[in-house]
Order: sequence, then C-alpha cells, then structure tokens
Amino acid sequence: GFITQAGFEYVNPTNFIGFPDYVGRDLMLNDVNAACPGETTASFLSATAPDLGCRGFRSQAPLHVSYGSTQSSFALSFLAKHKRTRLVTIMLGANDLFLLEEACAGDQTCIANGLPQVLATISANMATILGEIRASGYKGVIVVENYYSLDYSDAAGTTLMQLLNQAVSAPAASFGAVVADVFSAFEIAATNPFAGGNTCKAGLLNASPHNQFLCDVHPSQSGQRLIARAVEAAFTAALQAAE
Repeated sequence: GFITQAGFEYVNPTNFIGFPDYVGRDLMLNDVNAACPGETTASFLSATAPDLGCRGFRSQAPLHVSYGSTQSSFALSFLAKHKRTRLVTIMLGANDLFLLEEACAGDQTCIANGLPQVLATISANMATILGEIRASGYKGVIVVENYYSLDYSDAAGTTLMQLLNQAVSAPAASFGAVVADVFSAFEIAATNPFAGGNTCKAGLLNASPHNQFLCDVHPSQSGQRLIARAVEAAFTAALQAAE
C-alpha cells in the first residue's frame, strides 16, 4: 500500500485518512490499516527485500497500526485472531515499478528491458500473498485494487499502468479474490474538458505544497473516496455472487 497524505504531522497517524477509513465507515466495519508507505510486493513478504522507503518510514514515524514484523506476518496473525473479518483489501505493485525507475535513473531503455521481469515478480508475489491469506483459513472477501493512470492522455504512461494492473490482477481469480477497478473509476472522473484525462487537474491527486498546479502521485481525499467507492462496489458484487 501507499496510503499517505502530504502536509500533515507525521507523528500522528490519524492525520493520514485513506480509502480504508472511508470503506470502514461506509460498510460499518472496523478497519485495520496496516499500509506502509513505500511497501513493495516483495517487502510485504520479506523483511530483507528491497522497498521504496517503508522500513525507513516505520523507523521514524508511526503507522496506523504498530507491528515489528513484515506486513504479511501481521496480516496472517490478525486473521488468525479475528475470525469474523469480512474484508481484506490489497493495493500493491506501483512501488515495484518506482524501484525499477529509480534503479534505471529514468533511462527508458533500461526500464523497458527490466519491465518484464518486474511484472512477472509482481504477479508471483501477489499469488504468494493471496495464497497465504487463503491458506490461513480466511474465507471472506479479498479485494485487490488496481491502479490509476496519472494522465490518461499520456499513452505511454497509461499503457504502463495497464501492464501493471494486468500483473497485479492476474492471480486474483485463482484465489477467489475480486478486483476493484480503480483505473476505470479515475479515467471516468478525469474525462472532462477541463481535466482532459489528467488526474491532477481533476483534483484526484495531492497538490504539491510548493506548487498547487502540480501534484504528487498519491490520491487526494477526492481520490481516496473514489478508490473507496470502487472497493465497496467490488465487495458488494462479491457478496451478491456468493449468494
């Protein structure tokens, strides 16, 4: 996960309001948000795998919930103790791509050459994560969120997100998980004459504290609410399909 919000006091995790909070309120569920900024699909599973700053963040600031293990170990321990859990959401994969971009220093040829292996690793790790959750005995709904494009008018960037979404979503059905289509939700919201497909102009991303006309990659509160609605729709559809 990468739930974070610019411009707030880092020592107080309650300042960071993300889509799990909205989902919990809307569905009347007690949400437990174990997300760690900079988590990768590999670092979710292994304490020694590369991440994009999650471990450094945890050493300096609190998360929504405190745990000393990997996020995977925390999740499995939580599920073992809370048999009435109804919903598990997973949003991972983007930081894996950011690691590749960082390693390549933005060189497009390097990124293109490394992309197939990164996507394959994402799919393999997602399969492991979903498999471990089901092996724990959890039989409730699992929702995997896919990702939005920063600018739907940018063909190359949007194609990259579609490839990421394919990798993230590919193992879902095999483990009885459903996909929240965040990609389409953001595309619809950003498709208007003013935004022209740009999610920043559509107000779906956090504005830069230095320039309100620029954004970082993280969803604004409007974006978080939109993700929440996509999760809720997927959750409701999964319950109806199980009837």
